[in-house]
Amino acid sequence: MASYLEIPDDEEGHDLDLFCVPRHYESDLDKVIIPHGLIMDRTERLARDIIRDMGGHHIVALCVLKGGYKFFADLLDYIKVLNHNSDKSVPLTVDFIRVKSYCVSCLTHYISRSHLCTAVGKIPIKDIVETGRTMQTLLSLLSECSPKMVKVVSLLVKRTPRSSGYRPDYIGFEVPDAFLVGYALDYNEYFRDLSHICILNDQAKEKYKV
Repeated sequence: MASYLEIPDDEEGHDLDLFCVPRHYESDLDKVIIPHGLIMDRTERLARDIIRDMGGHHIVALCVLKGGYKFFADLLDYIKVLNHNSDKSVPLTVDFIRVKSYCVSCLTHYISRSHLCTAVGKIPIKDIVETGRTMQTLLSLLSECSPKMVKVVSLLVKRTPRSSGYRPDYIGFEVPDAFLVGYALDYNEYFRDLSHICILNDQAKEKYKV
């Protein structure tokens, strides 16, 4: 079972006034639930775990766009530092995958396949796993390339009755079934520029509704 930091359902979170939040978002958020510094600390730990487990294999890190881009970049920065400053390092290349969770049957139309079948190990890196069905579909596609190993990293896993039961290999946080934005998680393309992970309020859902 992957280790993770659990954010309980009754988590009170933190007042927005305690953090640097863009003024144009202040009225849209209920609270900060995961501050940026805590995200970075968990991300560094995940990088250490990956380096420990990969055994020097050449891996392809697959960024699941769009919401995963910030976590992907920070995680790879930590892996790069570990590669430069420790005796154990992993050869690393990257590729990018774009998925739409509400259209899993369309998944293959958003995948760049240039590196999918060229490396020993693959690490899809995702922002959040909710039902798990999109990731299961992606893993089924990757299995066609017969990789030696596939490990999934997700910053967040949501506790939800809609879950298929799928769990990633590496998890940053397990979070309540709330609408989360920030750190590249969006609502209709807004809030990706928010550094912290916050809970969106009901008024904002109407304000940014398309």
